[in-house]
Amino acid sequence: MTDYRICLVTLPDRETARKIADNIVRAKLCACANLIPGVESIYTWQGKVETSNEIVMVIKTQQSCVAELDARIRELHPYSVYEFVVLPILSGNADYLKWIKETTS
Repeated sequence: MTDYRICLVTLPDRETARKIADNIVRAKLCACANLIPGVESIYTWQGKVETSNEIVMVIKTQQSCVAELDARIRELHPYSVYEFVVLPILSGNADYLKWIKETTS
């Protein structure tokens, strides 16, 4: 296993997603944030089944940045309960993983 991580975050719209992505990349909390529009989310919230159109942000980072990344997203995210899921990168292109390491602090 490596120290690299993929973090998933859902956001309500493109403007919010771009704002957060720009902030976390400039802060060197991640090497890259991909924005995937057109996601339809169906979920239970406050006892009701809801449907929303959202954007999924796929973030590439190191484990050492995860806590600060979560704190920064918490500051900027409009949802009171937001998705922040961290997945390990078990292996990958060595040059790509090196780039993640070099561009995050």
